[in-house]
Amino acid sequence: MSTQAARVGVIGLGYVGLPLALAMHRAGHEVVGVDIDEETIERLRDGTTTVSDVDDAEIADALAEGIEFTSEYTALRDVDGVSICVPTPLRKTDTPDLSFVIDAVEQLAPVISDGATVILESTVYPGATEEVVGETLTENGATIGEDVYLAFSPERIDPGNEEYGPTEIPKVLGGVTPACGDRAEALYGPVFDEVIRVDSATEAELVKLLENTFRAVNIGLINELAQVAHELNVDIWNAIDAAETKPFGYMPFYPGPGLGGHCIPIDPFYLSWKASEHDIETRFIDLADTVNREMPDHVVQRVVEQLNDRGVALSTADVLVVGAAYKPNVSDTRESPAIDIIQKLEEWNVNVSYHDPFVPSFEVGEGIYTSVELTDDRLRQADCVILVTNHDTLDIRRIVENTSLVFDTRNATVDLDVDGAEIVRL
Repeated sequence: MSTQAARVGVIGLGYVGLPLALAMHRAGHEVVGVDIDEETIERLRDGTTTVSDVDDAEIADALAEGIEFTSEYTALRDVDGVSICVPTPLRKTDTPDLSFVIDAVEQLAPVISDGATVILESTVYPGATEEVVGETLTENGATIGEDVYLAFSPERIDPGNEEYGPTEIPKVLGGVTPACGDRAEALYGPVFDEVIRVDSATEAELVKLLENTFRAVNIGLINELAQVAHELNVDIWNAIDAAETKPFGYMPFYPGPGLGGHCIPIDPFYLSWKASEHDIETRFIDLADTVNREMPDHVVQRVVEQLNDRGVALSTADVLVVGAAYKPNVSDTRESPAIDIIQKLEEWNVNVSYHDPFVPSFEVGEGIYTSVELTDDRLRQADCVILVTNHDTLDIRRIVENTSLVFDTRNATVDLDVDGAEIVRL
């Protein structure tokens, strides 16, 4: 297949798949997007976006230009290539759950045409592309690299990042065979500014896990140092700023209330699980996970201490959590530390509510919380405001001016010099 326009499919139209489908459409490919969620398909067909990084106008324009959205896998019968972008969460046992990938491939295998290219983008453990996807695609006797072409390309979507668009981030790509890599590159070459070829699909899988394990371990280190700095009565943020002035040998990471999102809290477990199959103990990964999971406890303990110091009984305390999303300027609450913080405050019998302009409501345990309006009166009512997510739309100055106590987990108040709340930083 040449690098000319092709008919391609994208399975899974979430935070990864929808931007990819639109990017491939803009590159000149004829695109059909598939998602098993009928509500998602209905909204997209109506020209309504389903993810925060894509606006309605982009969907409407693509529809007018011929992009197709469907829940039927039969629409993929005549495609030249398919990208699989379905979720890969963890089970409750912290082991990989590839059920969405398996289901997608099992439905794809009977309809895909000879000579088509399949690119897995979902995060998996090293070897899974060949073992899981490859075995299903070859059950009818097909040969990888001859009858069907298979590759892995790790998604690098960063929701809310306005500096780097999806196609501007270099695209790592590894084929199960060299011919597979060539076919996959022919599909992705016109779409992305730069394609980085690695030697195999397994190597590409490891690249994704390396990127996010690196971040998880270093965040775990700075979270641990933040707790040490608190006990030493040292401002960890000032220490980080000073360390960053060294022009070599240092990269800044920042503490926070805990890890969130679909990558950093999850991906390292795919690597540690695979390592355990080879009797390798991933001590750094396990320790970083322990520290990062303790951060919501650390936040709540600090808040409880502050309330006790002020003589506020926990049973009558009113705490307002600002920010439910796991990161600024998105609506994504997956693995958000706000969930753990609210649950732990509930265990202390604290009256807790939240505000997030991007998240109208979300689940906490077995309950549903609804975002409260951030009025001056609501702020004055709160005994403590916990800044968990620092959206650009939040008026931090107004929060500080109308609140008696602000616990700042994101260093959002560092540049403020206003009267009002006592500010306690992580």
